[in-house]
Amino acid sequence: MRFSQKQRRVLTWWCRPGDWEAIICDGAVRSGKTFSMGLSFFLWAMARFNGRQLGLCGKTITSLRRNLLAELVPYLRRLGFDCWERRSENLLTVRLGGHENHFLLFGGRDESSAALIQGSTLAGVLLDEAALMPRSFVEQAVARCSVAGSRLWFNCNPENPQHWFYREWILRARERRALYLHFTMEDNPALSPRIRARYRSAYSGVFYRRFVLGEWTAAQGRVYDFFDRDRDSVPVPEGDFQEWRISVDYGTANPASFGLWGRQGEIWYRVGEFYYDSRREGRQKTDAEYVRDLRELAEGREITRVIVDPSAASFIEALRREGFRVVRADNDVADGIRVTADLLKRRRIVICGACADCLREMETYCWDDKGRRDAPKKEQDHAMDDLRYFAMDLAAEEQNGFAATWVERRA
Repeated sequence: MRFSQKQRRVLTWWCRPGDWEAIICDGAVRSGKTFSMGLSFFLWAMARFNGRQLGLCGKTITSLRRNLLAELVPYLRRLGFDCWERRSENLLTVRLGGHENHFLLFGGRDESSAALIQGSTLAGVLLDEAALMPRSFVEQAVARCSVAGSRLWFNCNPENPQHWFYREWILRARERRALYLHFTMEDNPALSPRIRARYRSAYSGVFYRRFVLGEWTAAQGRVYDFFDRDRDSVPVPEGDFQEWRISVDYGTANPASFGLWGRQGEIWYRVGEFYYDSRREGRQKTDAEYVRDLRELAEGREITRVIVDPSAASFIEALRREGFRVVRADNDVADGIRVTADLLKRRRIVICGACADCLREMETYCWDDKGRRDAPKKEQDHAMDDLRYFAMDLAAEEQNGFAATWVERRA
């Protein structure tokens, strides 16, 4: 395997003790920072410690295994490391040259995750996609590294320039005695020019500036700024559909939006929709009425799953009693927008011209540029929410092996 000059810096920064207490790598997707940092972390840990515990952290343990360990552990074995994992204990044990250390796996998904790592004593910690983790979790992980000679390892893709990690760690890297390295796709010798071009064409707007250029930039303007209604919407295609699904953003005082999705081959078409604004109509609907509306939208088609706003507990129960297979949607807004944009650009999901409300919201769905975190304005976003729920469910399905693609968010 060939390594770039910047990757070799990552692999060797710890060889001179006393210079740095931490390393921070950020930049573009597919820039080679994650693999080189993971490899360096294990080389350092096995050279410096024996019989110690170290931490490996991702947004979730599943994403940590997929984005880091799936490629890294086989490579370590080829280098002569003995590695075995106790998945039920989220524990990876590694042995090399008479040294044996234990690597604890943690997920930093939300504020409650800090309690999972609290109490551990660590000789070092690697935080993969640190900017996606809550501050309380990252600070708790840092506080656990009390063993003499411990070091901190951070990598991430850029976010909003007001993000706490950017302000507290990247801008203060020298003060914190942290080596800061910024990566671009050119720092990954494994990428061919053709693959680099593919990634450059996969993003636009804020996502292009962050994931291709590697900039910490604020989100502004239209969320789906690449979408052109005249160019990208299509008539409902002729022919048979292999599968049908419905996505739901539930609302009582706020509008309710349902999307009807049909699959032809690898493409999912939003062929129809239901949209009800109780304020405009002057009357709120009951769960039972919404179930009838959903049946009318289905028009006798066999619906294999209904992806529903996870907060709509009563409506979920009403659907289940009527025999529908219900899936609670993943309501991570930031990830959901990234995934939706990726699937739209790759035309894995396509909005048909019959979906007037969804197309109307696509043209007005904008970032809220007054906040410190990336978030769209909470205006006319109900079809956008059910669209996002569908995209996240489809991406999760692909991620689990139905197809082998996933938005390159944490590569």
